[in-house]
Amino acid sequence: MKTEITYLGHIIRVDSGTVEVEVSNDIPSAAPIINGRLYKIGQIGTFIKIPIGNITIYGIVSSVSNTPNKSDEAFLKYNFGSRFLTIQLVGEKIGDDDFEKGIGTYPTINDEVHIVIEKDLFDIYGKKDAGAIEIGKHSSSENLSVYADLHKLVLRHCAILGSTGSGKSNTTVCILKAILDGYQGSRVILVDPHGEYSSAFPDAKVFKINEDANPLFIPFWLMSFDELAYFLVGAKPTDDQKPDYRLFRELVTNLKKENCALKAGVVNPDFVTADSPIPFSARKLWHEMNWWLNASFTTTKKDEQTRENAVIENEGDCESLVGAKFTSHLSTASNVSPYKTQHNDFYSYEKKILSRLKDSRYDFLFNPGEFKDATSPKDLHNLLNEWIGSEKKLAILDLSGVPFEVLDITVGLITRFIYDSMFWGRDETYTGKNRPLLLAYEEAHNYLNKNDNNSYSKIAVEKVFKEGRKFGLGALVISQRPSEISETILAQVGTFIALRLTNSGDQSIVKSSAPDNLNSLIDLLPSLRTGEAIIVGEAIKIPSRVRLKLNVPRTTSEDPKLVEKWQVAHPENTENYKVVVTRIRQQKF
Repeated sequence: MKTEITYLGHIIRVDSGTVEVEVSNDIPSAAPIINGRLYKIGQIGTFIKIPIGNITIYGIVSSVSNTPNKSDEAFLKYNFGSRFLTIQLVGEKIGDDDFEKGIGTYPTINDEVHIVIEKDLFDIYGKKDAGAIEIGKHSSSENLSVYADLHKLVLRHCAILGSTGSGKSNTTVCILKAILDGYQGSRVILVDPHGEYSSAFPDAKVFKINEDANPLFIPFWLMSFDELAYFLVGAKPTDDQKPDYRLFRELVTNLKKENCALKAGVVNPDFVTADSPIPFSARKLWHEMNWWLNASFTTTKKDEQTRENAVIENEGDCESLVGAKFTSHLSTASNVSPYKTQHNDFYSYEKKILSRLKDSRYDFLFNPGEFKDATSPKDLHNLLNEWIGSEKKLAILDLSGVPFEVLDITVGLITRFIYDSMFWGRDETYTGKNRPLLLAYEEAHNYLNKNDNNSYSKIAVEKVFKEGRKFGLGALVISQRPSEISETILAQVGTFIALRLTNSGDQSIVKSSAPDNLNSLIDLLPSLRTGEAIIVGEAIKIPSRVRLKLNVPRTTSEDPKLVEKWQVAHPENTENYKVVVTRIRQQKF
């Protein structure tokens, strides 16, 4: 076999997962042409094969040198003008069986090593199986498609990681289009904080704040009580020993119990808690607090100061945020009715809630259109139908209009609501395990930060990564700073698609997920070309270096054409920036 044109050299050292090869000096060229194709010998990341009888062992070149790795006397006999390759073993193929990861039979000294040609690569990667999607082309061969197991990619969760400008958004579009185009029953929800992806998916259903066609509404009453208390008044679960916090919870519970006749079905009030996703009026909540804080009564005893004993002139209007008006009380030292209220429990909460209600940036929460209250024409089942039950396979939740300070709670609400729908509908024919769903999170480091211990979105997304698989819910995180993402989330990621990463901390995230004998492949991360990725994990047969195609139309995240724009003169105009300033003030496009 040494006479074959694919012959490369022979083995001079074997370790548990690594072999060293001396490249033959008889090879006529460093770049032989085999079957009309040029192959370069000794390229980092390329494959080699070691035929042993009916077994073929495959490895990846991790380093090249003109001296062997060992410098003891046993190696002095070698010609130090030769070339030596360090090979990391990755798998084997027995006869006509499929390629398998792992090594059952190890090579020995002087075994022959051959170049892997395109036919061999096809033996490794095989043809497209049922239940697979094409990710891209192998970097070693523009004719070789690389496939990923769709089941493992989605339900074992995945991550797309890459520095700015590495092609991260394009890769996301590639993966999602492969899923959507290949499977008519697929469904995906993409959380898009910057509103970049609607241009790349013209057929998707895009929900956006203040959009006429598909406005994004996320009713505030979807929040758990802890989320609601934190959002409205800055209270934390550790405040549960305070009387006003407990009264706040009781007031919210009672308001929800008043609205149990709902479009999706009547709810037994005995089962309603402060956490139940039942509509109620935040304005009525404020009005109730304001009423008790400002009321006048005919008695001074707190337990006797009831609505029946109030000296009221006008009930006000909760919808207009006008408080009730009472007959003015005299000084507290006076013994003449009416008397000042003794109900000061909500003193620290009332003004905070009022300021939230008056802030127009939160209208998508407090004024959710047709989902506003129990009398509204739509209920949560309509919201789920719009997001995941429509004829559109992809729903993009454009959060570009969401204030940054509530981005965390907003993503948490979306995630928890979808998780709950999959959990409680896990055995239904139209959702749960019978119709799995992929949740994709763009710019994940902004709201899934491992250092943020009070992050509601992180808690919700971590639950999806830990338990979502059992109910048909998979997740994809997309980030340029994986080292900042929750470690719990990354620990549950089954497949990493890593583009160019220059930060050593970010590289270590991917390196820790790859087999120990393939770290040399991960070491290529800083030198990857734009649109090129290292893919490791459960969904792919073998860790690979892959080129992804450029998608058209593109997302709006590409760099501006700086040189082209700077070559054009911009005449001065005093009317410029008026629109910009108005948008800043209104916080809306």
